[in-house]
Amino acid sequence: MSRAPDPGHSSLPETGPGDADPQVRPHASPLVRGLLIVAGSLCVALGLVGMFLPLLPTTPFLLLAAACYARASRRFYEALLASRTFGPVILEWRRHRSVPYRTKLSAIALMSLTLGISIVFFVPLLWAQVLLALFGLGMAVWMYRLPSRDRPRR
Repeated sequence: MSRAPDPGHSSLPETGPGDADPQVRPHASPLVRGLLIVAGSLCVALGLVGMFLPLLPTTPFLLLAAACYARASRRFYEALLASRTFGPVILEWRRHRSVPYRTKLSAIALMSLTLGISIVFFVPLLWAQVLLALFGLGMAVWMYRLPSRDRPRR
């Protein structure tokens, strides 16, 4: 019989690839596990595409992929966490509900650059340029407001 989590305890245990993670509980149904693997793999693919396209965020898709894999396959989940590129961001979110400060600034800078290029060179209509700029500003503000444990102090 498992215990209910303590409501006053908000942090997750310090787990990593290979550790016995209590949050990894594969679903009982093989059909559901298969669908979760497909959904998780689609999220990983979208996260990879999001590394190069400004309007497609990478981190939320990777977090969703990790959640799908945690309910579908310990092997896929651990492989995602063991990734040098994606693992640290997922672990940071799971453990501390934060995004590394450098990751946020890099994402905002890359998004600003690519949106700026799109607005200036590829979007001819003024209303569409304004809408794209406002969307980019909203995304940047949202991203900047995500918590970061490693933010430099002034």
